[in-house]
Amino acid sequence: MSQYTDYYQYEGNLAEATLQQQATVQDDGRLELQLDSQTINVLTRTSRPKLGRVPQLSHRWSKALDLQPRPADSEPFTTKLNIVIQVVGSRGDVQPFVALGTELKRHGHRVRLATHNTFESFVHDSGLEFYPIGGDPTELMAYMVRNPGLIPSVQSLKAGDIGKKRIMVEEMLRGCWLSCVNPDPITFAPFVADAIIANPPSFAHIHCAQALGIPLHMMFTMPWTSTDAFPHPLVNVKFGRVDAAEQMKVNYLSYGVVEVLTWQGLGDIINKWRATLDLEDIAFSQGPRLTEKLDIPFTYCWSPALVPKPRDWSENVDVCGFFFRDPPDYAPPPALAEFLRDGPTPIYIGFGSIVINDPNALSHMLLEAIRITGTRALISRGWSKLDGPQSDNVMFLGDCPHEWLFQRVSAVMHHGGAGTTACGLLYGKPTTIVPFFGDQPFWGNMVASAGAGPEPIPQKAITVGRLVEAIEFCSTPQAAEAAASIASKMQSENGVKQAVASFHKHLRPYVVECDIIKGLPAVWEYSRRRNTIKLSKLAADILMTHLKIDGNKLKQIETRKIIIETRRWDPLTGVLAAVLGATTDVARAAVRAVKQPVRTLSRRDQHDQRDELNSIELGATNFYIRPKESRSCVAVTKSAALAFVLGLGTLVKAVATAIVEIPFAFTEGLWQFPRLWGHQVRDFGVIRDWKAGLATWLQVLGFAFYDGLTGLFVQPYRGAKEDGPLGVFKGIAKAIANLHLMLLAGTCVTSFQPF
Repeated sequence: MSQYTDYYQYEGNLAEATLQQQATVQDDGRLELQLDSQTINVLTRTSRPKLGRVPQLSHRWSKALDLQPRPADSEPFTTKLNIVIQVVGSRGDVQPFVALGTELKRHGHRVRLATHNTFESFVHDSGLEFYPIGGDPTELMAYMVRNPGLIPSVQSLKAGDIGKKRIMVEEMLRGCWLSCVNPDPITFAPFVADAIIANPPSFAHIHCAQALGIPLHMMFTMPWTSTDAFPHPLVNVKFGRVDAAEQMKVNYLSYGVVEVLTWQGLGDIINKWRATLDLEDIAFSQGPRLTEKLDIPFTYCWSPALVPKPRDWSENVDVCGFFFRDPPDYAPPPALAEFLRDGPTPIYIGFGSIVINDPNALSHMLLEAIRITGTRALISRGWSKLDGPQSDNVMFLGDCPHEWLFQRVSAVMHHGGAGTTACGLLYGKPTTIVPFFGDQPFWGNMVASAGAGPEPIPQKAITVGRLVEAIEFCSTPQAAEAAASIASKMQSENGVKQAVASFHKHLRPYVVECDIIKGLPAVWEYSRRRNTIKLSKLAADILMTHLKIDGNKLKQIETRKIIIETRRWDPLTGVLAAVLGATTDVARAAVRAVKQPVRTLSRRDQHDQRDELNSIELGATNFYIRPKESRSCVAVTKSAALAFVLGLGTLVKAVATAIVEIPFAFTEGLWQFPRLWGHQVRDFGVIRDWKAGLATWLQVLGFAFYDGLTGLFVQPYRGAKEDGPLGVFKGIAKAIANLHLMLLAGTCVTSFQPF
């Protein structure tokens, strides 16, 4: 737990040593990561998507972090949007977004919450529109308990669980896309999204946004943005005794590990689905950490009083506070009211939507721990259907709103879901967390680091003794005081309002207002006689209905154009990848040039065969049904010839693209190669047309000379600061290598510019 304790206290106490390179899977399913110093340095140089600072622990938290969230956007947001919120997960994952959707509705937006079918009534009862994306959260939770981390168990592989989950992901990808464009499934009211809000496990988010050309905003309850402040919640980093700088580098790398393994398992499914949206495949090198590379804004819905925003997170990342829904009206059943009234304040125990393998054994351990400690307890049955004998000290519950119940208990014990954790701390209750998977160990460690609860008890390590110790810890004045301190800070926050302000702040640059109907977003552009007007969907529909404009002259406005580029990191692999891709494209184009004319001719043969069946003989009388006028041989031949010409054009285009792409890959590989020894290279952005290409050519050529020559002085100076006299010689070697590579890249750009 040291990686979290040191973070929370803003200091480290680490001795020097090296790491053994090792990666294993723990019992809780998290990846255990160990890297030696050399590997850490190499991976750190090549893994950061942008220029990064060298961490300095000595002042890392000085002038620190704002423990209270500030208003992210004070200006009123007057444009009313169609917003789809895509969420995959349990009810605890969905509930914060219900609160968010309700607040967005108050600002005049039309909000659709797209999630699993089983939450339809829950969403509708909250006053939001609902769209089903498929997937079974009960099955998903059961799978996650059996396989709580990144790598599935052998038993799951034998049972075919992986294939089932991949099918489920395919279903949810399709459902998420339809949630952006399909009418309401009940009222049939048309809906096309103007913006997307999503949690990372929905996976479809950035691809839907790219296909529609609309803004995307990510929101989540657990850290998903790379930071050196703490490791990814799904990775257990074995630090051993290392210096502070290396510890922080490993923390940062842990996020890349999760992203790589996730893309390894789902990349083929996502690319197959992207093809149905007419989007190009994403290379394996680009799939991991895609949202970070594209600067997609991210809002985290937890309290900065519990986990402050790390200093290496950029301005497009906000920590806004937990999302709490409006407390529901609730009248307790007489039995519950009587239990609360007739004895000392009980503790709460519940594991929500977690599906436990042996609920009877867990129920027995809980009851025994309650008996030993002499406390009273309310035990939620949950999806695992915990049960046992009731008494004056124990009552088993069905559904009961946490917002009402947690105000009437002395402490809480649960699985560590972000929503449940937030609710318990909001009311100042000491908290014991029994994590099963996902972010639950992270929240358990954070609560323990704050002193508001004992160290988390992994679900496979539950014993009566550990339960007794946890209950007794939560009964201490120290735990109550720590929980009350966190509660006092949380109660001054308003996470939902801060999140909406954050959403509006990041959305504002990408929203264009309609010139005709104020308050609606423009999605079309209409030009006539050098005049251009921007039109909303409604304005365009009205004008076309009344024949005021020609619909064929409407041009879509892509308010947030997303371009995913394939980056090359060295000349060898860059050229190999480019050759392989170009060969595949040329082969496909050649096959299509032959296949399309053949299909055209075969369709005519099938048409002639159907015409022969139109003559029907019945007894002695012939009934002849006049066939549709068949296409002549000349017309079919023309169609086949046209198909061949179009296919040939595609082939020529593929060959021309290869002629440009391969040398460009070599040049980019040369330019990026110095990253391998820590040199930060310039990024010249996306080349979209010949003007951008010309500008890039001039920049590469100019900076090749400038950076190469100045490096002869800068690199030795930096080397001297880092390694003393030996560093001077290292810096000279790096500078000479950089100079040659950059000049070679500039020369190549000049040579290939005519293409």
